[in-house]
Amino acid sequence: MKINELAEKTGLTVYTIRFYEKEGLLDSRHVRREKNNYRNYSEEAIERLKFIKKLQRVDCSLSELKEILQDHDADKYSEQQRIEWIRQKIREVERKKDEYDQMLGTLTWMLEYRMALMNDAQKAHALLTIRRSD
Repeated sequence: MKINELAEKTGLTVYTIRFYEKEGLLDSRHVRREKNNYRNYSEEAIERLKFIKKLQRVDCSLSELKEILQDHDADKYSEQQRIEWIRQKIREVERKKDEYDQMLGTLTWMLEYRMALMNDAQKAHALLTIRRSD
């Protein structure tokens, strides 16, 4: 299949697919050059790209993607190593969640303060006083 069809089937852009190919995430099992130099993608490319999208949803970096795909292709890690990687990713997501919760708290306070400034100067002053003591 041509790259536009692959993009449609995977929900990725043509640019992204070409980037993944350039980075080595797609190999000869996934893409071949025809005599006219057009790329021809296999059905395996669809599954590979869907797998990459799943990994990206858990915030994998490009280097992590490469390592995971190499393991997937060569079965180079033990199940225990894979489990530990997943545990590490969970800790990383939990840390980021805590950071986002703090950001949301700050933004919520800022909104409440700005709304109070418009409607109730005393309440705004009280919010500011409380925030400074935190």
